[in-house]
Amino acid sequence: MIRPTQVPMRERDPRARTNTFDEVPFGYTSDEAREEAARCLQCRDAPCMNGCPVNIHIPKFIREIREGDFEAAIATIKQTNNLPAVCGRVCPQEVQCQAPCTLGRRFEPVAIGRLERFAADWESQHGVRVPEVAPPTGFRIAVVGSGPAGLTCAADLQREGHAVTVFEALHEPGGVLMYGIPEFRLPKRIVQGEIANLRKMGVAIEVNAVIGRTFTVDDLFTEGYEAVFIGTGAGLPQFLGIPGENFVGIYSANEFLTRVNLMRAYLFPDYDTPVKVGTTVAVVGGGNVAMDAARTALRLGAKRVMILYRRTEAEMPARVEEVHHAKEEGVELHVLVNPVRFRGEGGRVVEVECLRMELGEPDGSGRRRPVPVPGSNFVLPVATVIVAIGNQPHPLVPRTTPGLRVAGGGTIWTDEEGATSREGVFAGGDIATGAATVISAMGAGKRSAAAIHRSLTRSRGRA
Repeated sequence: MIRPTQVPMRERDPRARTNTFDEVPFGYTSDEAREEAARCLQCRDAPCMNGCPVNIHIPKFIREIREGDFEAAIATIKQTNNLPAVCGRVCPQEVQCQAPCTLGRRFEPVAIGRLERFAADWESQHGVRVPEVAPPTGFRIAVVGSGPAGLTCAADLQREGHAVTVFEALHEPGGVLMYGIPEFRLPKRIVQGEIANLRKMGVAIEVNAVIGRTFTVDDLFTEGYEAVFIGTGAGLPQFLGIPGENFVGIYSANEFLTRVNLMRAYLFPDYDTPVKVGTTVAVVGGGNVAMDAARTALRLGAKRVMILYRRTEAEMPARVEEVHHAKEEGVELHVLVNPVRFRGEGGRVVEVECLRMELGEPDGSGRRRPVPVPGSNFVLPVATVIVAIGNQPHPLVPRTTPGLRVAGGGTIWTDEEGATSREGVFAGGDIATGAATVISAMGAGKRSAAAIHRSLTRSRGRA
């Protein structure tokens, strides 16, 4: 008899967890993991794999967990995914590998993400095996950016025997995994552990290296790199463009989360980066970043945190799990609301004027377009505002790289394999697609790594 529902994952009590940045879910025990793995139907056509951007052999690793062979399970996962502990925590499995799960037609789908996390955590507790690396090929490759696309590309190319150097603009590698996702959702030790494994494979990482300022892509070729992968993400925040947006106390989500996560403001005064949130915080937006900012503000001492979103909860792009956790912790959802003006006193924000909205016809995203309700203006008192309405790629690398074609929204144009208009230069992740998910960026990194490997080995064959 198949269990119709997923084995639940134990979590910290919502009443206690806003006082700590400790991770919210505890993860499966070995018995819980085996019980959940037993729900898998082991479909011959494996529709779940069609939803995995990094092509994990999902039925195989789940069968190995069911059989209690956890070492084999993590080995299967790491054949195609070098960041399993990250993916098991932050990937939107519910709309990717779990969405086409055959069991999900009648019952809840298999909790693939939770099982991946279990396997990765089991390995970290029992000794991490460094993937085997092929003999040196003599080729040198530069990877610009150490986010999920760059780290994945670097790992795959290093496995092929190429010498890979990752260049990171900030003082710690990890990209959005370090500066964007809070400790309670993705502990920094998890990211640092995955990066340590890459270093053990032989990947070199240079921090404080701003490509476009410290070096250019042309400089990298001059230094002897035969290919360059650009995975600099989409870290340039978008703003509302309304009056008063320059008052003190109004942050972009990028600045707010970078201060808290990468610069450890949540450990102030042990670290020197302060963040003052005040008692009442408004977060504008409805995505995962908005939820992260809101839940972080609660943990920093805010007494009231409001999400202001111009559509309804049903249209929110955030993961259902993240919205659920936010509501459990006391975050207020103010939907069909759009800020139109900020007011301040003494240079600091004190109020946000909003307009009520209603939903009209669907727009290009397929969601119903929010339409203002005339005369519905109202005011909310605030001490801090965090704007989380999206990001776009920074133009520095495209502007300093001759021959690089730029597409819509400041993204770098690529073909399906990640090749750009500049010979020897590849790109993937948010810099090529605009803001998307961690796992889609990893998939792009894998495709580019395969294309770079083919390109280099073909060139050697012609030499």
